[in-house]
Formats: sequence, structure tokens, C-alpha cells
Amino acid sequence: MSVAEEIKSRLETTFTPRELEVVDDSASHAGHAGNTMSGESHFNVRIVADAFAPMSRLARHRAVHTALGKELVGRIHALALDISA
Repeated sequence: MSVAEEIKSRLETTFTPRELEVVDDSASHAGHAGNTMSGESHFNVRIVADAFAPMSRLARHRAVHTALGKELVGRIHALALDISA
């Protein structure tokens, strides 16, 4: 399973989002720090879920990181999050 698929699976399981888009943007960062040239290091995630409604922006980001888990987050160099309810 690719990292993008893993991200999508974990977020779908945890938040049951109305909208979820996971984009692997690693190719755009070729030669930059943190890009190992193996790909799957830079991601943009847009997620819309009712679960985020009562949360502050910081709480939303923490919830996503918790859902992904330390092991998966540790394999990602950059994770841009667009989170809304």
C-alpha cells in the first residue's frame, strides 16, 4: 500500500469525511531537503468532516496527526493540511 493510500485509509476510518483528497506532491520537491528521491515524502491533504466542527484549528491538526500515527507521520517529510467541518 502506498503512503497516500495509507493516509487516505486511516483518515476515512477515523473521520468518515464528506470529502477527502490526498495528493502526493513529492515530485514537485525533487532536490529539496527531505526528499529522498524515492517519492512519497510530501503530501497535500484536504479533508472535510463533521467531526472537526467543535475543534479549534490546532485540535484538528492534532487529531489528523493522531489518526495517522507516529510511524506513518515519521515517514512523511511534509504534510500540508486543509481541514474543515
